[in-house]
Amino acid sequence: MTGWTTAEKDLIANVAVRAPSVHNTQPWVLGLSGATRVVEVYERLDSAPPRHDPVGRDRLISCGAALEHVKIALRMLGWAPEVALFPDRNRPGLVAMVRAAHRAEPSPVDLRAHAAVGTRRSHRGPFSPVLVAEPVVRRLLAANHTDGAGLRPVRGHDEVLVLAGLLTHTALVLRDDRGYQRELTAWTAAVRDPLRGAGVSTASRRTATLRRTTAVPDIDTLTARLSRECLLLVETPDDGPRDHVVAGAAAESVWLAAVDAGLAGALLTQPFQLSEVRAGLGEALSLGGFPQVLLRFGRRGHHHEES
Repeated sequence: MTGWTTAEKDLIANVAVRAPSVHNTQPWVLGLSGATRVVEVYERLDSAPPRHDPVGRDRLISCGAALEHVKIALRMLGWAPEVALFPDRNRPGLVAMVRAAHRAEPSPVDLRAHAAVGTRRSHRGPFSPVLVAEPVVRRLLAANHTDGAGLRPVRGHDEVLVLAGLLTHTALVLRDDRGYQRELTAWTAAVRDPLRGAGVSTASRRTATLRRTTAVPDIDTLTARLSRECLLLVETPDDGPRDHVVAGAAAESVWLAAVDAGLAGALLTQPFQLSEVRAGLGEALSLGGFPQVLLRFGRRGHHHEES
């Protein structure tokens, strides 16, 4: 089998680089074999904000999102991707190996996902009060085809109230964590539009990040806001590296489906760095696994967006 052409390598790299990542760290490196049609996804261990992500959980979630983009790129090139996670224990940095298994024309779903890659942005602000219609919610739930990751809607006043309380707790903890605040400042670039993988922008710092001066809304106010959103939890049966990767892949596939449906969205992982938040949410919602990612979707209101 011949290897990738230069044009194919460029397409794969350009699609992968648009995947979301914690603090725009882009914690992955792609290896494209010169002799075979294989893409290797490696974890970059030098890109972790240690206070935010002490065990590298969010780093692997980000690698999972990049993996989803690699699969989309292969489908656009006319190949069916075959994925092996952590295929070689002697290469611990190798997260996934994606092989072009056989020829396959991209489906309409593949084409729409690829189009969404170019327009997906994080929504950093309030959503419109217009609710997401139930058929659209069902469409998002059906968009997850990742083995090992499930989607769990957060619905009803009682569930949203619990979530609001835990998010408020997270905000208060991180706002008063001096080490976290120092790290956040270091990852805020001095330019408006930093290169991918080089931190978040000054504009994002003002609108999206939690600073010591950030006002935290009361639980009732936050509950009212969240009640107008479509809230989906990505959960996994265990909490190991494989689970983190598949959670990232599942979250990104659903996010791209939401973009295709005309929704704005945001992804939250920070709350699940706190053990008490994960335990509290698992107990209150009777989860069968571990919460990894919270996806928030809605109609665009007055907002800020970032990549």
